Amino acid sequence: MSFFVTPEFWVLVAVLIFFGLLIYLKVPAAMAKALDARAERIQAELDEAQRLRAEAERLLTEIKAQREETERLAADMMAQAKEDSERMRKDAAVKLEEQIVRRTEMAERKIATAEAQAMADVKAAAADMAAEAARSVLSARLAAATTDPLVDRAIGQMASKLQ
Repeated sequence: MSFFVTPEFWVLVAVLIFFGLLIYLKVPAAMAKALDARAERIQAELDEAQRLRAEAERLLTEIKAQREETERLAADMMAQAKEDSERMRKDAAVKLEEQIVRRTEMAERKIATAEAQAMADVKAAAADMAAEAARSVLSARLAAATTDPLVDRAIGQMASKLQ
């Protein structure tokens, strides 16, 4: 009986009762259930993280594709703008050349008109001067002579022609 009096025996009995109570109260099952629930929650979080990662990778791929498309469009727009500016530059050069030709022709016409007007003015001035000179000469002849031999001859011829 000395075995039942030792403290080791009573510690053994207490440990067996404790484990028995734990089994009776289904503590291992509850712990297993709690661990399973936690494992399921962790697995759900991992699944959600994987789903989010896959979605992020898909979005990244889409964004890269959009960026490449945008860069391609920008390059196309730049090329088109360069072509347009070159075409506009050529058109402007052609229009400028046409305008220069038109203005040159207009200036030449104005010069020709001015030359013609100047020539007409010179001719008119020369005619006026000639008329004035003729008037002066005739006035001087008439004043110098009482009779003009040309006029006398013309009058004489008129008399013979009238008869």
